Amino acid sequence: MRGASKRLLSSSCVLPGLCQLFLMAALLAVALFASPLLAFDLGQSTRCVTIPNQMKVCKDVGYSEMRLPNFLGHSSLEGEVVPRSEDWRPLLQTGCHPQAQAFLCSIIAPVCLDTFIQPCRSLCVAVRDSCAPVLACQGHPWPEALNCDRFPAEEDMCLTPLAKFSHFMKDLPKAVCQKCPSVEVAPAMKTVIGAFCHHDFAVTAKLHRLRHPAGEPEFQVEGHVEFIRQGPLLPYDTQHLLRDWLLINLSCAGALVRPGRSQLYVLTGSVQPDGSFALVRFFPWHKKDTGIALATRKWKHHRC
Repeated sequence: MRGASKRLLSSSCVLPGLCQLFLMAALLAVALFASPLLAFDLGQSTRCVTIPNQMKVCKDVGYSEMRLPNFLGHSSLEGEVVPRSEDWRPLLQTGCHPQAQAFLCSIIAPVCLDTFIQPCRSLCVAVRDSCAPVLACQGHPWPEALNCDRFPAEEDMCLTPLAKFSHFMKDLPKAVCQKCPSVEVAPAMKTVIGAFCHHDFAVTAKLHRLRHPAGEPEFQVEGHVEFIRQGPLLPYDTQHLLRDWLLINLSCAGALVRPGRSQLYVLTGSVQPDGSFALVRFFPWHKKDTGIALATRKWKHHRC
């Protein structure tokens, strides 16, 4: 039975709907096979409550009821759990790890089963290794409350990483924290052509910054991303990749677009051997910028 539960928790899922069904099935399987002696003991009575609508970060996690107190010791839904859950929303919006939401919600909103189901130490490490650099980029350390040593090392009685899904993600370019790229206003045609030649990719994208985010991602990419030089980028992934870059590199993004405004840019950059996506040059494209217009037209027939 242990082997069966371990295989369940290590299965892959790619579609969001299937991920939710898989997560619930995995949690139920662990609860079925877990010994009560190994269950997490908070030393006090617990209760099950419905995950409230205002707890957005865990509303679509795959189950509808959570147990209180949670693994952080929070027992007040309105006073502690819901407001503190909002602290995690900006990190989750960056897409720093495909299982970041499942990991965090298993701690702040544990599924209501016969026993507490903790995240495995290996899942914590996987999420921490991907998401801690994002927190550091924004000036925050990885929380001591999420020290991975506190979670079980055995993988039969806890929530494990989805190995196959993680392998799939490794094949995609990934936004990372980086030094802010240069922004060049009204560049000459030769400057833009040179950037196209020297970098792996070049795209045009309209960046938008919300005036009052109210829980939504502050930075967004409006409409379609147009490829000038596609390079290693994937058409279906590039818009999300750019948005993730903006949300990770907030200090850089804040200098690119004013609140409540949109700005069209030509962006050039490279994808490193480890898959990290780096933007190198930004050219704001205004109607009067003939150098950019000429460069994009000439590029169709240009050889570097």
